[in-house]
Amino acid sequence: MALVNLKRDLSRLAMPIFIETLLITVMGNVDIFMLSQYDDNAVGAVGMVNQLMSFALLIFQIINVGTSVLCSQYIGAGQRGRMVQVTGVAMLLNLFLGAVVSTTLFFGAPWLLSAMGLRAELMDHGIPYMKIVGAFVFFQAIHTTISASLRADKKAMYPMVVVFIVNVLNIIANYGLIFGHWGLPALGATGAAIGTAFSRGMAMVLLLIILFWKHIPFRNFMRVLFHPRGTGGMAEVGNLLKIGLPSAGENMSYNAQQIMVTFFINMIGNDELTTFTYITNISIIAFVFCICMALAGAISIGHLVGEHKPHAAYVLGNWILKWSIIITLALSTLFAVFGKQIFGALTDNQYIIGLGCTIMFINVIRELGRVINIYATNVLRATGDVMFPFYLGVIVQWSAGVFCGWLFSLVLGWGLIGMWMAFILDENIRGAVFIWRWRSMKWAKKAFV
Repeated sequence: MALVNLKRDLSRLAMPIFIETLLITVMGNVDIFMLSQYDDNAVGAVGMVNQLMSFALLIFQIINVGTSVLCSQYIGAGQRGRMVQVTGVAMLLNLFLGAVVSTTLFFGAPWLLSAMGLRAELMDHGIPYMKIVGAFVFFQAIHTTISASLRADKKAMYPMVVVFIVNVLNIIANYGLIFGHWGLPALGATGAAIGTAFSRGMAMVLLLIILFWKHIPFRNFMRVLFHPRGTGGMAEVGNLLKIGLPSAGENMSYNAQQIMVTFFINMIGNDELTTFTYITNISIIAFVFCICMALAGAISIGHLVGEHKPHAAYVLGNWILKWSIIITLALSTLFAVFGKQIFGALTDNQYIIGLGCTIMFINVIRELGRVINIYATNVLRATGDVMFPFYLGVIVQWSAGVFCGWLFSLVLGWGLIGMWMAFILDENIRGAVFIWRWRSMKWAKKAFV
């Protein structure tokens, strides 16, 4: 009966997280899909920029991962005052980091894209997009921090509603500014960037209102954060960094890997770069269920660890993994079967359509390992086992993912298909090792509470 209750609580938490994650995924894909009706070169340029932006956003995950883990365990242990401290300190730290990252991306856009090898004909699309989105990336820093705290307290409904609202705003803004409707100028990639930045700003404002209205009263927030005893909320900085640095390090390693392989793919050709961008954005939809189950499961498992119930956490984790694998593989297979229709709706380039359809079938094998990795990294962090995913990620991502990707795609001449073979090795080797780690129960002794 206890497991039934855990599943019910998980389902209630997972549903709004699923919808929010799906909407975030859609919002991230809107620029790509709408630009596909404007110019394939704009798609390739924005795809490369998004690789760099994803890496930049991971800097904020140093704080956000720690926020989610600590808030979940403190709530499970009944220590809500410490949860408030963690939330406040995390917001201050990410505000500072966001200002630094925004400045760097705005002024460094031409140099960064040149270093990535973006071709001259794509620069006119890539530079303005990166300058505008990058200048306001600090909006995302505050947004994700507040969302992490709300989710940990089982208030995932609020971030979901906010993301739905800003998703609609982003689509409307893109429609007007990319194509020049309603008397607005047709700005292409620049218009997509303006729409994205505006939407992220609205998300931050709405979540700040919700934070102090429904989650932490502003007076309590300030009193706990700057408590006169000792260093107050700043005492949590060490715990945030202890969790966040290795956790974000693993994510940064993965995204640095993706930047490197994007560099290799760009060397193959523009069509391969565009195909890679399309597949990346399509495949995200296939494992969005896995992401939401991992996020919801990490919160529930964090609560159980805070309550000193490791066996219940283990049983719940196994159930989450089983259904994540089943649903993700089913969706990946469905997308592969209808690949010709999907790619045909995005482009009329027959080479891109043929190559994309082939890789979508190969990608099903990759997704098996990726599901396990998404699940394992999130739930192991929730238990406090933060170093193991970092070490495993760095070793395998760069040996199997980057080295084999370079070897297969460029040296052996297998092109984009060779890169996908390297992805399969990377994801499935790590997946097998993570299964062993979870079953070993060594994570049960890593709690922070």
